[in-house]
Amino acid sequence: MDIGKNIARLRHELGYTQEALAARLHVSCAAVSKWEHGVSQTKGY
Repeated sequence: MDIGKNIARLRHELGYTQEALAARLHVSCAAVSKWEHGVSQTKGY
């Protein structure tokens, strides 16, 4: 399973919308969408 699918699965399990997750992570909704669709990778901080 790729990271985008994991992010989406966990987000759904926690009951977050993309907007709510973005707010919690201090990123844009577009960033969350891109992560989930494999358009952009997360940085390995």
